[in-house]
Formats: sequence, C-alpha cells, structure tokens
Amino acid sequence: MKIKLLLLLSIFAFQSQAQNASKEAWESMFNGKDLNNWTPKIRNSPAGVNYGNTFRVEDGKLVVRYDSAAYPNFDERFGHLFYKKKFGYYRIRLNYRFVGEQAIKGPGWATRNSGIMVHGQTAESMGLKQDFPVSIEVQLLGGNGKDKRTTCNLCTPGTNVEMNGKLFTPHCINSQSETFHGDQWVQAEVLVLGDSLIRHYSNGKEVLAYQRPQVGGGNVSGQDVIFGKSGELIKEGSISLQSESHPVEFKNIEILNLEGCMNPEALNYKTYFVKSKPEDCLFKTKKKK
Repeated sequence: MKIKLLLLLSIFAFQSQAQNASKEAWESMFNGKDLNNWTPKIRNSPAGVNYGNTFRVEDGKLVVRYDSAAYPNFDERFGHLFYKKKFGYYRIRLNYRFVGEQAIKGPGWATRNSGIMVHGQTAESMGLKQDFPVSIEVQLLGGNGKDKRTTCNLCTPGTNVEMNGKLFTPHCINSQSETFHGDQWVQAEVLVLGDSLIRHYSNGKEVLAYQRPQVGGGNVSGQDVIFGKSGELIKEGSISLQSESHPVEFKNIEILNLEGCMNPEALNYKTYFVKSKPEDCLFKTKKKK
C-alpha cells in the first residue's frame, strides 16, 4: 500500500512539474495606471520628455492623443514610447484600435496608422530631430470604411530583412490580414527569434513572415550618430509603440520571453524556451546534514 502511495505521489509530482514547465509565463508590460517602465521620445524633444502629454493613460488604456494646445498642427512630431528592457527572443501581443480624427496637418499616409517597433535602438540613442528609431516596424493600420487596407504589415526604418532567401529592400510590404474598419479592437502579435525569424499575427492568424533582420536601408532622418553598420544582423533591441498623428489606444500589452533556462532539472525550466541562458537556471539547494 505504501509503495503504491509513493508511486502515485511521484507521478503527481512529475505531472505537476511538467505542467508548470509548459505553462506560458506572460508578463504584463503596462500596469493600467501610469507610464512607469516606459520612456517617450518625440521628435524635437529629448528622450524622457512627453511633449504635449502625447502618451497617457485613460480608463486603464495606454493612449496617444494630440491636444490642440500642443498640436495646432502635427509638424512631423513623430513619437515613440519605449519599454524599459531589450529583448531578443520573445512573443509580444496587444490590442489596439484607432479613434477620433487625425491631428491637423498629419501626413495623409499616417491616417489610422501606428506601429509596434521591435529590434530597435534605444530612446536615448536617437537624435533630437530624429523621426523614427532604426528598427523593424510592425505597421498597424485601420480601414477607411470602404477600401482594403491590411494591418500587421512590415516597414523597415533604417533596416532590411530577407524573404525567401533574398534581401528585401522596399520600405514596406503588406501582410495577408483582413481589413478592420471603424473603432473595433484588433489583436496584434509578433514572434521574434533573434536574428533568424520574425512572424506577424493578426487576431491569432499568421499574416507575414521574414528572416534575418539587419541594419541598412533609409527612411530615417535626423540621426546624430549613425546606428549600426549596414548589413549587421540585429539579434535584440528595444520595443516601442508609435505616435504617427492619429489617436490610437492600446491595452492588454504582454510579453512572453523565450530566452531562459533550458535545463529540465532546474526549477525555472520552460519547455517553450528557444534560446538557452544557463546563468538564469535555479536549482534546489541541498540540505546540509
């Protein structure tokens, strides 16, 4: 009887450990109360200055607004809000929607336009007059009410990628997503695997994939110091949310780190890790006799 009991306990402990190892540990990036852990960088303002209270919290959402007192016209004050940490291997997901009217004299292409910037430079490394961080942009677009307009597209400010084994140098390419009109919430998700693979998802459906993100290309102005070397693969970088002249709202901003301890004997082993980081492993300490 005792042997059976011990066997059952062992099986239960093994199953519990296996379930814990496979359970995804998503981390919230936004607390719904303030912009702690985030740094704004808006063109013509230094890093850390939230010009015109552009990025703010309203009703538990992280929102982008353009009050007329600060924005009598948009004046190309492109902005980005940077998360506190860099990542290399991860999944990020959030919900977004476009609301209201575009800022006065915002560029036509920026209507109902925002983005998630991944593998980017830091806010502090951007020039005072720099418009976009060197990064990979997951372009978020809203429909105009009648025409097809995909979302979770790719744009490449200061970068290039490879597709089908060839260098892709155009600035943007559309995804295979649906078009989302009006002010409905849409989920965007990005899988980033270092310098190898990036995939975009819209409402859970894969809509775009490419490889080998790297420094190169144009479409970034105002760099005080040129970031990186052309052709250099990008293994990790900043994550930021974009302000491109149309009010937008974000919620449920979460990240799943895919880099960590891959030793099955460790307490913090996860089956879904794809990049080993041995120094993160935690083990049970043996009791002294």
